Amino acid sequence: MQQDYFKGKGAQINTSNRFEKHKLSFDHQEGLDEQLLREKPKTEVFFETPKKIISRNDSPDLPFDYSVNPYQGCEHGCIYCYARNSHEYWGFSAGLDFETKIIVKKDAPRLLEEAFLKKSWKPSRLMLSGNTDCYQPLEKRFELTRAILKVCLRYRNPVGLITKNALVTRDIDVLKELASHRLVHVYLSITTLDEKLRQLMEPRTASAAKKLEAIRVMSEEGIPVGVMNAPIIPGLNHHEIPQVLQESSKAGALSAGYSVVRLNGKVAELTKDWLEKNFPDRAKKVWNQIGELHGGQVNDSEFGRRQSGAGNYADIIQQLYQRAKVKYFEGKKMPDTDLTHFRRGGNYSLFGD
Repeated sequence: MQQDYFKGKGAQINTSNRFEKHKLSFDHQEGLDEQLLREKPKTEVFFETPKKIISRNDSPDLPFDYSVNPYQGCEHGCIYCYARNSHEYWGFSAGLDFETKIIVKKDAPRLLEEAFLKKSWKPSRLMLSGNTDCYQPLEKRFELTRAILKVCLRYRNPVGLITKNALVTRDIDVLKELASHRLVHVYLSITTLDEKLRQLMEPRTASAAKKLEAIRVMSEEGIPVGVMNAPIIPGLNHHEIPQVLQESSKAGALSAGYSVVRLNGKVAELTKDWLEKNFPDRAKKVWNQIGELHGGQVNDSEFGRRQSGAGNYADIIQQLYQRAKVKYFEGKKMPDTDLTHFRRGGNYSLFGD
């Protein structure tokens, strides 16, 4: 690994922003183009005051209609994260900026309650972490996700969440009460059981051991919990599918899912740089196999295909997953969420306890 490698960060560079006409760089005296970043960047927090917090999902291959994202950008630093590209809308880079310049929406719980109070709101399952992780490290400081869950509980509106952080167990008290009304599904995203690979690929997420423990603890408390084995990257973690599903089921997971890696926008440039720096011996092979998942391109936006890929490698991954799911999740399923108990008006005063 190179001496100037930023440990604890997924991206190692700041890619250019597609919305900006000018790019700042240094010209080396010998004609080489040096990177602007010379020291490991520190996390900066920015605050946004949006007019609304609920986003509508129009994608037919995602199982929810609405999402809430209290944070933009994510300290977890997952190199493959599709949400990196959205950081460019804020004038930042999809690279190191994405994991060090975090936008916090402090009014998110209040805005959600205002939405629930509108006569036009029809009870529907909300998804937390539709874009970036709602339990990323800053959640420990701001507790916006916890407040959002309390709003959902107050109005009896179903909510689902997916996270790579064991911090979710902090909110077992709220999640347990939501579960008692059939109002919540929780998913832990486990990409790999290889701790060395995890530290490189998603450096500030919880270890697989901590995620499995979170599944066990929540399951014992009656909270419906599942596992997402994602993303699957051929040549890096695809062979782990059976073991990930086995260990998750053993811990108490009721459901499992997966998706293959796709590298849209600047995520492709970032991941290629990451592969070459961390796995120089197989970077080209892994890159080509990712391309084979998507018809020769590493990116894919076609609904119905982008999550599972196509071709020989996609078939191998699907077979590994299906066999493991039949073996380890037979007779298991997530309970249905209940939309019938929504409290119109909340039966509470606005922003009350």
